[in-house]
Amino acid sequence: MTIRTTTPKVLDNPPVPVQAKLAATWASFMFLYIYVDYFHLYKPGAIDDLRAGVVFEFNISPTLLTMMLASVAIPAVMVMLSMTLPARANRNANLVVALLLIPYSAFNAVGASWAWASFYGLSIGLEVLLLAFILRSAWTWSRG
Repeated sequence: MTIRTTTPKVLDNPPVPVQAKLAATWASFMFLYIYVDYFHLYKPGAIDDLRAGVVFEFNISPTLLTMMLASVAIPAVMVMLSMTLPARANRNANLVVALLLIPYSAFNAVGASWAWASFYGLSIGLEVLLLAFILRSAWTWSRG
């Protein structure tokens, strides 16, 4: 008979800095954002539209591509800023950018057909959920 003389170790759960939580959430948002655009290419006719020079109802142009790059660059830059900005600027930047991206994310549903409502609904819902987490984390950032 063996008698246990040590107690099982509890998993260590050190606190995660707010900056790391914000950066990780922005990275998650960025991956989701990019994959939604990628999976959109599986929608019947999407590749044909690209070959015809059209994305959603817009003609492909340097201006459109620049705007698309800027929209993807925002969460990428926020990953870096969340880890490097001083606390006050970091908090403010996260609050402002997340607040601006919520309506921008919802705008992506405009023009979507009901047949694709579950795809766009889930993707926009997840994006807004991540943005809400960013808002909550930045808003409740301890002043201690």
